[in-house]
Amino acid sequence: MDKNKMKLISIGLVTGLINGLFGSGGGTIVVPALVFLLGIDDYKAHATAISIILPLSIISTIIYFANSSIPFKVVIPVTIGGMVGSYIGAKTLNKIPINILRKIFGSVIIYTAIRMIWK
Repeated sequence: MDKNKMKLISIGLVTGLINGLFGSGGGTIVVPALVFLLGIDDYKAHATAISIILPLSIISTIIYFANSSIPFKVVIPVTIGGMVGSYIGAKTLNKIPINILRKIFGSVIIYTAIRMIWK
């Protein structure tokens, strides 16, 4: 197996594990991996991450549903808001300069990490 294919499979394995354990992975793992390990440009990395996360999230959702772990009173309104936000974000992505996009993305990751550690 060639080195690039092994990188792709490794990125997928780590992303799937993180997604299954923590409910995230698209942005936090896939985007930096695609940009820094594979040299994919930031815009394509963000778009690719969303495409990768969809099937992973479907699998995790099925398992969480089977374990009665999903509070649908929360899921439905958050999903509606999230769909609107996703549309706006996808339309806006290519209009944000890469240096600003990286700063926003990095700040969100750092802020979230700090909140998780101190909560």
